[in-house]
Amino acid sequence: MKAAIITIGNSKGIRIPKPLLEESGLVDDVEIRLLKDGLKITPIKIKKVKVSETLIMSQKALAKEWDTPEEDEAWAFLQ
Repeated sequence: MKAAIITIGNSKGIRIPKPLLEESGLVDDVEIRLLKDGLKITPIKIKKVKVSETLIMSQKALAKEWDTPEEDEAWAFLQ
């Protein structure tokens, strides 16, 4: 498939036809690498971060500890 290089602001780019985008998995961010015979464009896979159970438990413990009349009184001067 042929594509023309077009001007996009101060840069150059190409339009990628929708069927190629869908088949390639290119959605948002991509990595572009220079090879000997051209460019290689690959999707950047987003790593899903798991929230640890320990972190959630500590947030709950802090919420209970900080949600007291004594804490409210201690921080009242900031209002």
